[in-house]
Amino acid sequence: MTINVLHVDTERGWRGGERQTLWLARELAQRGHGSIVAARANEPLAQRAAAEGLEVVPCNPASEIDVFAARALRRVIRARKIHILHAHTAHAVALAALATLGTNVPFVVARRVDFKLRDNFGTRLKYRNAARFIAVSEAVARVLEAGGLAADRVVVVPDGVDVHRRVVPATRAALSEFGIPPKAKVAVQVAQLVGHKDPLNFVRAIASARMSAPDLHGLLVGDGPLRSDAERVIRELQLEDAVHLAGYRTDADALLAAADVAVLSSREEGMGSVLLDALLFGRPIAATRAGGIPEVVGDECGVIVPIENPTALGDAIARIVTDAELAARFGACGRARAALFSVERMTDRTIEVYESVLNARR
Repeated sequence: MTINVLHVDTERGWRGGERQTLWLARELAQRGHGSIVAARANEPLAQRAAAEGLEVVPCNPASEIDVFAARALRRVIRARKIHILHAHTAHAVALAALATLGTNVPFVVARRVDFKLRDNFGTRLKYRNAARFIAVSEAVARVLEAGGLAADRVVVVPDGVDVHRRVVPATRAALSEFGIPPKAKVAVQVAQLVGHKDPLNFVRAIASARMSAPDLHGLLVGDGPLRSDAERVIRELQLEDAVHLAGYRTDADALLAAADVAVLSSREEGMGSVLLDALLFGRPIAATRAGGIPEVVGDECGVIVPIENPTALGDAIARIVTDAELAARFGACGRARAALFSVERMTDRTIEVYESVLNARR
C-alpha cells in the first residue's frame, strides 16, 4: 500500500537526527510513498530536502505548543491526504498531537536520545495519544518503558547509514591545516560540544593516551556551548599543540574517514549514529558504554569503556593506534557490520511500524 507520510522536524542546524529524517523521507519517496518534510524555512534540513526533490512545507513554531503552526500542519494533512505523521524531534511531538487532534490520522514519535522522560503533566499529555514510539536502540526503549510507556507502544528501529555513498578521506595536507603533523596518529570525534557528549572526557582521554602514544593528536569536529570549557582543559593539560577544535565542518565525513581511530566520549547517547559512519568507513572505534553505543559497535569492531573514565578511554585509543593488526581487524569488522544498519533496512522496519499503526485503525 502507498503511505503518505508527513515528517515533522523543527530543529535548527544540522545534526544526526536531521540527517536521519532526510534519509528516511528520501528512501520512502524513492519507493513510491508520499513523503513530505515539514521543517523550519532556510534551515539545512529544509534546504537539503528541497535539493533532493522532496516536497517541503515551512514549519516555524514559536514554541512547541504553537497552535498556528499546528493548524498549518493540519491543513497539509488534509490537503495531501496524509496517512501518518512522524514527529522526529521532542519539540515536534506537541505539534503532532495538536495537528492530529480530532482527526483519524495517527502520529508516531522518533526517540533518538536516552534522556529520561520528564515526569510532568505536559509530557504525559503530549505523549498520551502517540500511536508508537520508535526507539533507535534497546537502551532508549528501556528508558521509555521506565518512564511509564507501555512496552507494546515502543518499537526499536535503529538509525540507518547510507551504505552507497563514498567518502574520500581528508588528505594529510588538509589535516595539517589544523596543526596535525604528517605522520601523527589522529583520533577524531564528530559531536556537538554539549554536556551529554562529554567533550572534556575526550580531551582528557587524549592526554592519557599520549603517555603510550606520544605522537597522537585529537581532533574534535563540532561546536557548542562547551567549547570554552574544552579550550580551558586543553590549556590546563598543555595540549594546545595536540588537541584541535575544528568547529562545525561540512566535511566532517571526510575528517572522520581519515581517522586512525574514531572516538565517542558520551556520558548519555541514544545510539551514536556517527559511529555508523565510522563502521562504514572502516575506522576502528574507541567509545564509552553510554546508551545504545554497544549495540552499534558490537563485540568485534572496537573497544568499549565505562563512561566518564578518561584513563580507560585513553587506554583504548592508545591500544588501537599502537596495534596496526588490531586496528585493521576492527576496521574490517566495521565495514561488514555497517550493512546491518543500512537506510534500506531502517526504512523497511519503519514501514512495518506505519503499517501496524494503520492496520490497527481499520
